[in-house]
Amino acid sequence: MNQPELSIVIPCLNEEETLGKSIEMALTFIRNHQVETEIIVADNGSTDNSVAIAEQMGARVVHVKEKGYGNALRGGIDAAKGGYIIMGDADNSHDFTAIYPFIEKLRDGYELIVGNRFKGGISKGAMSFKNRYIGNPILSFLGRLFFKTNIRDFHSGLRGFTKDAYNRMNLQTSGMEFASEMIVKASFAKLKTTEVPIIMYPDMRSRAPHLKPWRDGWRHLRFLLLYSPRWLFLIPGFFLMMLGFLGFFYLSIEDVSSNILLNYLPLSAGIFLIGFQFVTFYGLTKVYAVSNNLLPKSNRYDSFFEFFTLEKGIFFGFLSVLFGIGLFWFSVGSSGDMPGSVFLKTIIPSVVLMLLGVQVILFGFFFSILGLKKK
Repeated sequence: MNQPELSIVIPCLNEEETLGKSIEMALTFIRNHQVETEIIVADNGSTDNSVAIAEQMGARVVHVKEKGYGNALRGGIDAAKGGYIIMGDADNSHDFTAIYPFIEKLRDGYELIVGNRFKGGISKGAMSFKNRYIGNPILSFLGRLFFKTNIRDFHSGLRGFTKDAYNRMNLQTSGMEFASEMIVKASFAKLKTTEVPIIMYPDMRSRAPHLKPWRDGWRHLRFLLLYSPRWLFLIPGFFLMMLGFLGFFYLSIEDVSSNILLNYLPLSAGIFLIGFQFVTFYGLTKVYAVSNNLLPKSNRYDSFFEFFTLEKGIFFGFLSVLFGIGLFWFSVGSSGDMPGSVFLKTIIPSVVLMLLGVQVILFGFFFSILGLKKK
């Protein structure tokens, strides 16, 4: 075979019931469209006749020892010789005879094309109710919100991409979250992406699928959150800080005499401090992730290092601690002349100022340690 234009990669783990049909569909595509193509079966340790079936039908078998959907696909893609890659499952839910629209998009310059099952159609019995109306829509919405991508079907298993784009994405995950990682990393790398409608058919296996909806759904959600510290830490942190500040401000200016309402003063202060912890965790996570090439560097990344320095952190943190101590001694010294509600309105801010100051100083040191690699 000449250097193939296309590699079709099919992950496999004990798929003897359906693998032959999937390879047959891929061969039909090759005959119909005359695209120089190799078929790769990335076997993940099958103990049935899957490997024998693949070899008998002319597919190239790549043995991948590390278990997991992502590991199997990465092993097959790494071995692929084609400039274009089509990946699809071996359960007959994907029609490999209908992948030419992917090839057209790749030839037009797109770097990642995802099959959209919701646009093309989902056959009866092909997807469970919870996956179709709960899991996929929610996770795909969160993915678009967090990463500003145009992909609306985050978990489609039928995809096309260039080998160069695959190398630039630097995919690492081992399990089903590989599907989410590909779209997230494509967004980071600013790849040219689009979708094509595909039809999803019921899988033809008699055994249960490898997919575990709740377990794998959580793995997808966890991945989205870990790769979006802004939504995991920064936005909730600002919300909690604002909520705590407004609550404390309202209770401070109102004539609060009810013991029940007074109980909300320390609660508001606590919410504010928790929010501040979220924000500092965002800063530390961002520096660590960028320094270790887990997240791309934003335009504001370098400017933040210029704005916030260890010296500034020590200065403002120490200043906050001093103000807190001063307010504390004033409150304690005047406690005999103060109503209980006024005492709480002064003693609680003093403690908050001291805690904030210490946190700012510690954040400054840790932030500078993480920034050593950058420097």
